[in-house]
Amino acid sequence: MAERFERHKQPWTYEEIQKLHTCAKKGMSLKAIAQALTRSEESVKIRAKLDKLTIAKLR
Repeated sequence: MAERFERHKQPWTYEEIQKLHTCAKKGMSLKAIAQALTRSEESVKIRAKLDKLTIAKLR
């Protein structure tokens, strides 16, 4: 069963946004960033797109 996120539709905090930027610059994968922030991959992807960040695609 997929992981459940209890933070559904919660606003992003300043600290979470900073951590997202840091993780993206380090080249972390979408899944790793989502786990680090305890948010869904879709939520992280949307926020990264809003902030014009590129998430590394690990193969």
